[in-house]
Amino acid sequence: MRRRRVLPGIAMLTALVAGAAGLTGCTDGSGIGTSDQKGGGSTAAPAQPGKYRSLPQPCKAADPKRLKAMLPAADSLTTEQRDRLYAGTADPSYDGDRHVGCRWNAQAPEGNLLLSVTFERVVSYDRGATSDDDKARQVYVRRLTDAKLPFPAPSGSPAPGAGNGTNTSTPPGAPPAASPGGSAAPSPAPSAPGSASQSAQPSGQPSAPVSPTAPPELGSRVLEGLGSEAFLDDKLGAAGAAGAQTRTVRIVFRTSNVLVTVEYSVQPSGPGAVPPSAETQEKARQLAQALAERFSE
Repeated sequence: MRRRRVLPGIAMLTALVAGAAGLTGCTDGSGIGTSDQKGGGSTAAPAQPGKYRSLPQPCKAADPKRLKAMLPAADSLTTEQRDRLYAGTADPSYDGDRHVGCRWNAQAPEGNLLLSVTFERVVSYDRGATSDDDKARQVYVRRLTDAKLPFPAPSGSPAPGAGNGTNTSTPPGAPPAASPGGSAAPSPAPSAPGSASQSAQPSGQPSAPVSPTAPPELGSRVLEGLGSEAFLDDKLGAAGAAGAQTRTVRIVFRTSNVLVTVEYSVQPSGPGAVPPSAETQEKARQLAQALAERFSE
């Protein structure tokens, strides 16, 4: 009888010792329980989803007064035609929460005017490795590369030239980055085929003579103060059948996990006319700034 009473006590003591050993393996130095992990590494929590889960209606995103300033309607248009013009035409979309756009076309006395606005919400399908914001930044950098503009500095690290107010590094042959406020010094005109490169020019000497009556060409550049990061791509097309050149200004900016593209194209009706760079860029930039403020509301 005495042996029967002792054996259960020994069994209980053995179980308690084994349980204490198991708990020791599941606690850290502070005594807080942790998950059993292989190799002593820590399992990173999935990145939070992007800030934006939906997109605004692109045809209603632009202020009507700003649309009328960018796309002046001909006096011959009826009220119904004007309303249809400024209502815009929505781009086909299979997913209104991922990619939407709208475009406007105005035949004004001074020429043909085209405007388009596009919103794209970027989603990372592997947030354990890349967040929505990081994925959107990758898409932005690809478009920046296609425009042959300077790469932005890595996120969280100071950029070369931070002391002079810039936030980008400039690869060889790339146009200068913008100064604070989104402005930049006029870019010199590209050298004609067969001429010496700009680096071979004496210091302070322009690469090509500029007509004193011609307005300055601002050129493509990285912008500051617009969303999280932004760039402007300015292209002047060849003269068409009417002898006029078409200027197309495209602004792309990112705010969190959404990319916004504004494209403004001006083709004068007069032969030999060239749309002014500063005016065309400023109208597109003001619209882009207004759209960025909508996202920050």
